[in-house]
This record gives sequence, structure tokens and C-alpha cells, in this order.
Amino acid sequence: MTLTKILSPSCVKVPLAGKDKNSVITELVDLLEDAGLLRDRDAVLEAVMLREKTRSTGIGSSIAIPHGKCNAVKELYMAMGLTGEPIDFDSVDGKPVKIVILLVSPANQTGPHIQALAKISKLMLDEEFKKELENAESGERLYEMIAGRD
Repeated sequence: MTLTKILSPSCVKVPLAGKDKNSVITELVDLLEDAGLLRDRDAVLEAVMLREKTRSTGIGSSIAIPHGKCNAVKELYMAMGLTGEPIDFDSVDGKPVKIVILLVSPANQTGPHIQALAKISKLMLDEEFKKELENAESGERLYEMIAGRD
């Protein structure tokens, strides 16, 4: 799984304007919409929010990976950003989130979705790299860092 195949530079934003979980998720969905990647923005947003209500995607260590599956996308897409200030995401470790990575995929494509989650998780286990990501000064720099490790 190559993350730059599912992440375009226009879908990376630093800093995210949102100040809470819902607004940040909406902002990332809107990046995908603005890039022309969604068939139905509201259906995608609903799928991600529904998944978030089931269980928080704040995985700990200042990272959240909200995700959802629905037929309003034709393939797997990713958007990501850094929050201006850490935000509460109901994370498993109870700590606020700084790095937010959104994944959306068609309902019938489980394999690529799981591969992307695994690749992201592996990257984020590198504590030094994660700290570098948190300090990226722009969306362009954040994208370059991800591309450099891909």
C-alpha cells in the first residue's frame, strides 16, 4: 500500500481550522469534496460520523484515524491534517489529538482499507517521525514527509 496513491497534496491541511472532533472531521471530508473525489459529500460525512459514534477513532499518542465506508466514493481516499491546538477526540489514552488522518472507502473494498490503516499505524509507531509530522509547518511539508516515507 502506497499512501501517496490515496493521498493528494490538496487533501492535506496545516493547520486545520476546526476546534473539535466533528468540525475537524467535516473539514477533512470537505478537502476530499473540494478535490472532486466524492460522489456524495453528505453520505461520506454521515458514514464517518456513524463510525465515530460506534467507537472513537482516537487511537492514542495524539493520533486519530476517523474512517468510514460507503458507496459515495469509487475508491479509497485519504485526507489529513494537523490541528492548530490539540483537541479532545475521546481517545483511548484520554489525551488530546494533533494528527488527524481520514480514510474513506467503498463499502465493498475492505482489503485496501485495512492495508491503509496498517500502513498508517506502522508509520505512526515511529515516535521520532510522528514528532516531525506534528511540527510540520505546512500541508505541503506534511505531504512531503509522508511521501518520503512511502
